[in-house]
Amino acid sequence: MFTGLVTDLGRIADVKDENGMRRFRVESAYSVDDIEMGASIMHSGVCLTVVGFDQNDDGCWFDVEAVQETLDRTVLGQWRGGTHVNLEQSLKLGDKLGGHFVFGHVDCVGEVISVTPEGGSRRIRFSIPDSMSKYVAEKGSIAIDGVSLTVAAVGVENNIDWFEVAVIPHTWEVTTIGEMKPGRKVNLEADMLARYVARMLNKE
Repeated sequence: MFTGLVTDLGRIADVKDENGMRRFRVESAYSVDDIEMGASIMHSGVCLTVVGFDQNDDGCWFDVEAVQETLDRTVLGQWRGGTHVNLEQSLKLGDKLGGHFVFGHVDCVGEVISVTPEGGSRRIRFSIPDSMSKYVAEKGSIAIDGVSLTVAAVGVENNIDWFEVAVIPHTWEVTTIGEMKPGRKVNLEADMLARYVARMLNKE
C-alpha cells in the first residue's frame, strides 16, 4: 500500500525483454540499504517487485519486471531509457499517511487535454474513459502516475469525460507531473472509497 506522495524521481536506465516479460533497470537516489529483494515499489502508479539491486554512485539501481498484461493496460509499454518515473516505497506500520490510500493497481490510462498556468500553479485537464468517470468526483482524490491529487472539476465536452487538477509548484518540480503536455498518456487509479460507494449504489 502507498500514499501517492512521491519520494524520488527515478530514471529508466535500461529496458530488456526476457522470458515473455519486460525488465526495467531503474536508477534512484534511494539508499541501497533501503532496498530489499521482493520489495514493492510504486513506479508512476504501478506496483512492481524488486528482482535485483545494487549500489551506484548516486544511490542505487534496482530491476523490476512487468508482464504483458501490465504493459498493455498502463503506460509502462512506452517507457524507454531516460524515461523519468515517480517512485514511492510501500508503507510501513506507523508511517504517516499524507496523501490517500493508493494500491498501485492502475484502473485505466488517461490523456492530458490541456495545461493552463494559474499564477504559480498549473491546472491540468485529463480525458478519461466513460467507465472511469463514475469514480471521479470534485474534491475527491485520484492518483495520476502515482501522485495523489485532488480533483478540482469534472465535466463532459464533445462526449469526452474529463477532470481537472490544480498542481502546486512543488509537485510540478519534483514529479513527472512537471512533464505534462497535451497528448501525454498517464496511469490513473481511482480512490478505493469511490469504488466501494459506486458498487454499493449499483447493488441497490
